[in-house]
Amino acid sequence: MLRRLYNWTMTKAAHPHAEWWLAMFCFIEASFFPIPPHPLLGLMCLAEPKKAVRFAVIATLASVAGGFLGYGIGWGLYDTVGEQLLAWLGLTDSFPVAACYLRETGFWIFVAKGATPIPFKLLTITAGFIGMNLAMFAVASLVSRSISFMIVGVLFRLFGAPIKNFIDRYLGLVTVGFIAAVIAGFLALTLLSGEGAQTKEKCAQATMADVAH
Repeated sequence: MLRRLYNWTMTKAAHPHAEWWLAMFCFIEASFFPIPPHPLLGLMCLAEPKKAVRFAVIATLASVAGGFLGYGIGWGLYDTVGEQLLAWLGLTDSFPVAACYLRETGFWIFVAKGATPIPFKLLTITAGFIGMNLAMFAVASLVSRSISFMIVGVLFRLFGAPIKNFIDRYLGLVTVGFIAAVIAGFLALTLLSGEGAQTKEKCAQATMADVAH
């Protein structure tokens, strides 16, 4: 089923209204859609490298907007919608761990995790569930999604189609390196104080009973 859904998503890259499809996929992926929009973004950038930054901006803004839907699900609809949604996505066991980390470290962990392959919808629903400050959530979403999408857009814009092989092989490393540079100071402070190890130990054993409203 997921393979068919993935293939269907990829066909939209050549659609006359591809930008609208990209925006829609980024919006719904931030709250419930299981397929990440990055392959679609990559194909569109490959087809038109001169528009790569434009595509990345569309993806970023649409994903941030969709994140507010995920936040709303976690905040007001977790018991009726969110719980079943996470079960369908196979994220039930990850939820209490994510909730614990967000409560303990907030903004920086959201930025770090939101720019990685960890499902963004897990973070948005969790942020709503724990009642994360909405302004902080908005800024963290914008920063993390910009890292995730803009790296692709800028690389395609600067180097064109030949950059595809590099992105396919090394984008994960580039993203991780960039994130590491951004939050190095924060991590150093928490580790030096011993809070990092304490948080890791605490959250690794988190259960739903620990993160209940």
